[in-house]
Amino acid sequence: MNEVLEVIKRRRSIRKYLPDQIKDEELNTILEAAIFAPSGHNEQPWHFLVIQDKELIDRMSEKAKEAMTRSNIDWIVKIGQNTRRHIFHNAPTVIVVSGRKGSYSALVDCSAATQNMLLAAESLGIGSCWIGLANFFFQQEEEAKRLSIPEGYEPFYAVTLGYKDPSYQPIAPERKRDVFAYIR
Repeated sequence: MNEVLEVIKRRRSIRKYLPDQIKDEELNTILEAAIFAPSGHNEQPWHFLVIQDKELIDRMSEKAKEAMTRSNIDWIVKIGQNTRRHIFHNAPTVIVVSGRKGSYSALVDCSAATQNMLLAAESLGIGSCWIGLANFFFQQEEEAKRLSIPEGYEPFYAVTLGYKDPSYQPIAPERKRDVFAYIR
């Protein structure tokens, strides 16, 4: 099978990491993959903030969980109340993906860049996870300001990166196969 297709099928959301920091060379390769994502009108409306400060990552998790307890969605409240749960899964690296406000398709473009990072990480044997719940941290303006996201950009997601804990072996869920239609 084609190597790219193998990486796509092998990639899983990793939620358990070793504490060791990934190498700068690996990080730079993953970031390089992000900026080669397609973007509408080639605007490249993204910004990537790399966080490797464990105290800051832990604070972001705690503040997000506090906000999650005020959600009107039960499963989100339960995650926020779980004292053992870390929304970044104790990963040593977190990348905040932000998009330029007013851009033609910033959310979609940043999503493509995020997927490129996830696939690049897998190709290097690095674990990753797309963290949508980081939005609960970003919604707290005073907290989010501490990240120094550039003026005119809005944080959308976070991506965790780290070496996979070998004791965690996620299994691919069965894929829905009845999602295709053809007009020929």
